[in-house]
Amino acid sequence: MPVHIAIPEPTSPRFVEDSAAYNLRSLPQYLHSLISAGATPIPIPLHESPQRIAKILSTCHGILLPGSPADIDPQKYGEARNPHSAAADAERAAVDELLLQDAFNLHKPILGICQGTQALNVWLGGDLIQDIPTQMGTTVDHSPGRAVLDAHPLQIAPNTRLAFIAGHCHPEIEHRHPAIVHRHPEIEHRHPEIEHRHPETVHRHAEIEHRHPEIEHRHPEIEHCHPERSEGSAFRAYVNSSHHQAIRTPGDKLVISARSPQDGVIEAVELASSDHFVLAVQWHPERSYNQSALSRGIFAAFVHSAESWMAAKLEESVIHA
Repeated sequence: MPVHIAIPEPTSPRFVEDSAAYNLRSLPQYLHSLISAGATPIPIPLHESPQRIAKILSTCHGILLPGSPADIDPQKYGEARNPHSAAADAERAAVDELLLQDAFNLHKPILGICQGTQALNVWLGGDLIQDIPTQMGTTVDHSPGRAVLDAHPLQIAPNTRLAFIAGHCHPEIEHRHPAIVHRHPEIEHRHPEIEHRHPETVHRHAEIEHRHPEIEHRHPEIEHCHPERSEGSAFRAYVNSSHHQAIRTPGDKLVISARSPQDGVIEAVELASSDHFVLAVQWHPERSYNQSALSRGIFAAFVHSAESWMAAKLEESVIHA
């Protein structure tokens, strides 16, 4: 049985007029990364009712919170809006909160990316730097453009889940997986599983096709990547960057697992728990999946954790049958 990962649409029509085009441009890389790691993505339409979303989530084994063009409403962490902050996307925020509540109630694995990281942090009681350039005055460009793969260095804290992933991924698959047909701009994504299980949410995303029967790329491939070590036992790597906000204070039970070493901006957090996979990164590993062993390792570890969660639930159901 394939592991199902719930992922909300990045944005809604109320926030971006042509939200369908935006979602078709941004979703495929997330879907490609999940499929390549062995999972079946289940996109969550933002217009669905809470009841229908709950029904879909009942068949999902983990959640991925993607990036978004919106910012988190600063009122949620007790601040007035900075003039440089973008508006909030209320529909996306509502769905994120439903997914987070479900995942924390049931200990489902969570992967947050960019704005999804910020949503997780605020949901757990943390707060944000609303605009890095004006509030920090850093010389590091955290928004150099989508085409820049190595925007700035990343320093990964030792003895963290992220450090373990960084120390156990493969460097030799650095540019592409031959088995992976990576055509995300034209990928037509039909989700046969959704049509079978959720007839009320047949979600095709017209141009997205992701039937990769040849992909059997699973989590064991995260073996040995070894990013460069520096400053004691910390890891150094390079990541892309596409954000103007960042975590200021981590939320409840979140620990900092990576920073930008030049300015101290928090680049990753994770839950201080050995039995609940919650990892959130400020960069976009889905954009560098084919080029970066660390990116592949993050998705592989996330999917592996979701597989373990699913197996535990199946075992539990058998015991109580």
